This record gives sequence, C-alpha cells and structure tokens, in this order.
Amino acid sequence: MALIPSQVLRVAILLSYFSILCNYKAIDMPAHQTYGGSWKFLTFIDLVIQAVFFGVCVLTDLSSLLTKGGESQEQERQLKKLISLRDWMMAVLAFPVGMFVVTMFWGLYLYDRDLVYPRLLDSFIPQWLNHGMHTTVLPFILIEMRTTHHQYPSRLWGLVAVCSFGVGYVLWMCWVHHVTGVWVYPLLDRIGPVAKVIFFSSVTILISIFYVLGEILNSYIWDSSRCGVESEKAKAD
Repeated sequence: MALIPSQVLRVAILLSYFSILCNYKAIDMPAHQTYGGSWKFLTFIDLVIQAVFFGVCVLTDLSSLLTKGGESQEQERQLKKLISLRDWMMAVLAFPVGMFVVTMFWGLYLYDRDLVYPRLLDSFIPQWLNHGMHTTVLPFILIEMRTTHHQYPSRLWGLVAVCSFGVGYVLWMCWVHHVTGVWVYPLLDRIGPVAKVIFFSSVTILISIFYVLGEILNSYIWDSSRCGVESEKAKAD
C-alpha cells in the first residue's frame, strides 16, 4: 500500500518541477540572453538536477511495476541499474546541491538580498516562482528521503563526486566572468581575490558537508524504521 502514495508523490513533484522550469524559461530576463544563459545560475542547474532525478525515480517505479512477478533476468538487471542511478543521483547531486541552494540563497537573502537576488528581479520573477526555485526543493527532497531508502556510495567516492561538481561549477563561474567580465552573483563583485578563494573553497566544503549530512540522515531514518519494524515483530511473537 505504501508504494502507490510514493509513486503519486514522485509524479506530482516531477510535474511541479516541469511547471517551474517552463515558467522560469518563459521569463524574458536580460541575464538569460547573455553568455551562458540560464545555465550560469546554480539555481537553474539545481532545478534541472531535481527534475531529472525525480524523472529517474518515476521511471524506476514504472519499471518496478512492469517487472513485478516477471522472470526476465534482463529486466531485473535494467531495474537494478535504474535503482543504482537513482540512489547515486540522490546522494551526490539532488540532496547536497538542493540543500546548498536553499540554505545559501535564503542565508544571503536574509543578510542582504542584493548580494544574491537584487530587487530588480521582483519585476521579472513572481514570489510563487521564487519559492518554487528556492524553497520547495527542500521539502521535496526530504519527502523522497523519507519514503525511499537510498544506497549511498562509499563516503570517499561520494565526496570525490560532490567536490568535483562544486569545483566544476566554480570553474564555470570563473569562465563566464573571463568571457563577459561580469560575475554571475553580485556578491562576487564586492569581495577581493583572496576573499573569492576563501568563498569558493567554502562553497565546496559546504556541499561536501551536506553530502555527509544526507548520508547520516538517510541511515538514521532507515535504521530507525528497521528497528521499529523488528520491534513490532518481536512484540507480535
């Protein structure tokens, strides 16, 4: 019985991300017309990551239903590959990047919104869309973690993958600045070279911390669930 609600949730979340992405891309903002387009913003990259991740989740659910009761070993192998991809994306991309976007955006926004989200953007992006990009990511990913157990890779390889993503995005931002002469985020215009190095290093470290947090949270949720099930079985016996 628990499988059907989780399937429905994933489909609903996937459709919501499609809606957010379509509405965001429909906005005629000057920044979308410059070098890198929407892809220079981590928020947009995160939205794509979340949409692809939940797309893989839905595909995994469908494959699981189609192979249920079947005896095809090839179908079983394909399903295991999908599950492995789903779990890897959750561990390395969806959770740490999603958490980073939400916490970093709202932290800077509350401190000084002009550092990350200038007031000019209010005339382009409605409040509901802003929350769709920077708020709902967190409850959606926590719902997924609570409803499905994900097998994390070894911590070493997980951290290598997360750090690679973080360093890759930092290099991408630097390249955009090299080509255009403009930093993606206003914050970077206000700090010196040494502060930039510290900031970029902190970004990579923070994403790595969120990876470890996701691993611990996933283990805590599902170890507690297993203990609860075993306790109920013991009482029944």
